[in-house]
Amino acid sequence: MILLIAHRPPRLMKYLLVLTILAVSAAASAQEKTNDEITRQIRSLGVDHITLDFDQASNTTKIMAVSENFSDSDANAAGIQAMNFAMAFFYSGTSLKQPPDTIHFAFWVLTKKPRFADSHHLTADIDGRILDLGDGRYAAKPNQNLEYLNFDIKRTDLAAIGSANKVTARLGKNSFSVTNAQLKLIKAVAQIS
Repeated sequence: MILLIAHRPPRLMKYLLVLTILAVSAAASAQEKTNDEITRQIRSLGVDHITLDFDQASNTTKIMAVSENFSDSDANAAGIQAMNFAMAFFYSGTSLKQPPDTIHFAFWVLTKKPRFADSHHLTADIDGRILDLGDGRYAAKPNQNLEYLNFDIKRTDLAAIGSANKVTARLGKNSFSVTNAQLKLIKAVAQIS
């Protein structure tokens, strides 16, 4: 017969256990950011066109960023009137408890004639390294002269793009030089998320 005898752990063991619990709690809360903290972070980054909206009915927060247009020369070369992009991610409640795995990324294309319906694969040349971001989901509103190309981009890939010095987005058969303001916006969203 085996007799289990309960004994008190030595003081050092108790101390280490308490320290471990505190460290785990601190690490967990360090990742969690409230909407108020995120709003302050957005202001401190000095980037325009990032919004935080909380929908009380669905208990969901959306963070969204909308870029400036790509250059007129890139748009003209692609046969479109203008193009920009938007990024967004959502989370439940009023605190971001953990970083999202992906960020919704959409190109908004103003064009009189569809240009990306047949070819909407996206790659990014980031400082000479090619990052394959896959095929987008295509949608169009021909009566409004709009095309939408929707991607889910890994947060780590978005951070790599935002940290680069020079980025060229290749969408279908066309190339678009990412502006410094667009890079700053991408980097800000990666930091916020």
